[in-house]
Amino acid sequence: MLLRKKYIALSIGASLFLLSTLPNWSEATQVQAQQQEKSYQYFADIIRKTYESQLYTLPAFEEGHYALRMYRQTSNDKYHAAIWSDLARVASRLNRYAEEVHTPEQIYMNSQSRLADYLDKTDERSKLRYTVTKHNPEYLYLGIGLLGSMARADEYGLKHKQDAKLREIIRRYDFSHYVTNEGMIKAWAAQLANQVYWLKQLGEQDVVQPFIEAFRNTYPDNLDENLTNQQYGNKLYGMTHIIFADSQYYQHAVSETEHQWIFDYFRSNIDTILLKAKEDIIAEVGISFLLAGLNNDPVVEKTRLHIKEAINRDQGMIPSTSGDFDLSHGEHRNVLAIMLLDWQQVNSIPTIEKQPKVFASLPYGLVSK
Repeated sequence: MLLRKKYIALSIGASLFLLSTLPNWSEATQVQAQQQEKSYQYFADIIRKTYESQLYTLPAFEEGHYALRMYRQTSNDKYHAAIWSDLARVASRLNRYAEEVHTPEQIYMNSQSRLADYLDKTDERSKLRYTVTKHNPEYLYLGIGLLGSMARADEYGLKHKQDAKLREIIRRYDFSHYVTNEGMIKAWAAQLANQVYWLKQLGEQDVVQPFIEAFRNTYPDNLDENLTNQQYGNKLYGMTHIIFADSQYYQHAVSETEHQWIFDYFRSNIDTILLKAKEDIIAEVGISFLLAGLNNDPVVEKTRLHIKEAINRDQGMIPSTSGDFDLSHGEHRNVLAIMLLDWQQVNSIPTIEKQPKVFASLPYGLVSK
């Protein structure tokens, strides 16, 4: 009986000891998570230092691409000048289209010139784009040129002074013809995802759902094994860009349930994605979860670990798959890496109303909406 009482007392004591250690264990776990977070931030800072020390040596598009994303993440005024450069680039393109490339004949000539750029390229993507787009050459002017510039100005709270003229050009064409075409999706999945949301943003056509349905029919999950690496990447790009475009590029959070099929696919196939995809796609997959507020999803951790390991510390950036360290060509994958590793928040900025200093001197052709 005495032994039994001692056993019970020891058991109770052991249980109390274990219970007393739970808060410490929880605190230790939190500390470990915070240290891991700091570690990721450290690697993000390596890339950030590389790019921000040479930001103004980049071409206008890459300079603006980097600065706009960093500004929407951090609200730091130091990016204002680079954003203004992007604004000037947008104004220049819209000015040219409004004055020099707006008749059907001018659009045809412009499109043929752009199409010819693909003739000498031998990679799978370029050959596919040439083969498909030669039947719809005006797409290069409309989707790749005009629409993106109008949408960017609109995000800033601006429009071109000949906005009505530019919208009339858009209305000549039925975008459902492009966005539901299987060949076009195989050639331009990410771009089409952007464009269907831009059209909706501008109050023009709403072809988001027809595009998503056509996309899913083009890339059924049970046929993934038949895809080349390039086409598998195109599928993933299309999916991440549906998420990104819905967020208006890091301006708003997205709903997981509205894109459940995408998040379910990423969760089920993350190990294959890490094995087969390029670093920029892998970063985009992780950021998709961050945009949905799913910061603690295992997919985020897996993508962060992969991206951290891909950084070349000597060069301060992630190289291309061929080992190239060109700053301009690598800007896309590296700014995505910074965002994934050191995610801050979404922000609907800059706009002429909220940040008038950025827009104090508007480039010729742009006016407030």
